[in-house]
Amino acid sequence: MTTATEPVHAPSPPGWPLLRLGFRPFDLGAAAYGMLAVPLWIAFMLGKVSLNLTLSPVLWHAHEMLFGFAVAVIVGFLLTAGKVWTGLDTPRGVALAALAGLWLAARVAAVFAPYGVYAVLDLLLLPLVAGIFITLLLRAGGGRNLPLGAILLLLALANAAFHGAVSGLIDIEPVRALHAGLALIVMIECVIAGRVIPAFTQSALPGLRLKVPTWLEQATLGATAIALALWVLLPANAFSATALGAAACLHALRLWRWKPLRTRSRPILWVLHLAYAWLPAGLALLALSQLGVLGVSSGIHALAVGATGGLIIGMITRTARGHTGRPLQATRLETAAYLLVACAAVSRVLLPLLAPQHLLIWLVAAAAAWSIAFALYLVVFSPWLVTTRLDGKDG
Repeated sequence: MTTATEPVHAPSPPGWPLLRLGFRPFDLGAAAYGMLAVPLWIAFMLGKVSLNLTLSPVLWHAHEMLFGFAVAVIVGFLLTAGKVWTGLDTPRGVALAALAGLWLAARVAAVFAPYGVYAVLDLLLLPLVAGIFITLLLRAGGGRNLPLGAILLLLALANAAFHGAVSGLIDIEPVRALHAGLALIVMIECVIAGRVIPAFTQSALPGLRLKVPTWLEQATLGATAIALALWVLLPANAFSATALGAAACLHALRLWRWKPLRTRSRPILWVLHLAYAWLPAGLALLALSQLGVLGVSSGIHALAVGATGGLIIGMITRTARGHTGRPLQATRLETAAYLLVACAAVSRVLLPLLAPQHLLIWLVAAAAAWSIAFALYLVVFSPWLVTTRLDGKDG
């Protein structure tokens, strides 16, 4: 029994805080993996470390950055957003630990286990999460988000195609499956960015109203899907180059309608606008590669490092702040992380085009900038992700 002078405290949320929402273990795991995997690959390529890889180093690096690093953030985001969108519970506690443990087991198996074990572990996560996410949406009648569930299933199929190609079970080049995986991740970014970037920008800048015509949204998403499908499925050709160039122009127009220059004083906003700018740049570089003007690596890394890496560092900092009850204001360390990912993209994409004779220097610089950026994320956010929200709420 309490008296009138005694405070009444809300009961503590159940369970270990790390396992209350999907973003907590998956963002933490992705940041740690991103911090370690890229410099480890560079060190391996330089002969400084020895790894018992069952894949070629290039395939391991490309696959793990897509289906290890980026997919972890996507899974964490959708398991967190799914609860917000539907009002229904997403996996937590033991169930969430099992999903995160499966992801981690696949990453470890890539280096220490026979290839078959690695492939089986790696193939399990995406179908499971897709099933959970789609079931959640169907229960809540959330048809608007079902295309994201479909993309998850396609990502699972692309991953299966990769492992099938490596194992010799299907007659395609493994890199084509990796291109498909990158294309699908880019499509997820296009959908989510179109929702959150203008919404975040308007909420942070009073009086600003952003109106993007429906035709532009539909044309941008449609043109991007078609252009990326042509890039993945067909040999290099002028028609694909034209489609990629048109998609790049639409993304540039879409970004301009979001008023990116108005965000200059808000790092937690401009990081998302800057990262999104790499989407039209990457598509334009892919268009040039289709014409034989330059190699495909520039476009791939513009999308993978600049767009995907930039959007990830921007979103996982914002998600951690919002869902742990902290203000949506980036500190100097977070701003430094944003700038370092941007520098990694410049070092990996633009500098090799300007001075290809120094490619090794640019690769090392990009890896260092990338790794330090995610180390800074871990320094700031690890204590928050393993403790209860500041306001004591469940989440």
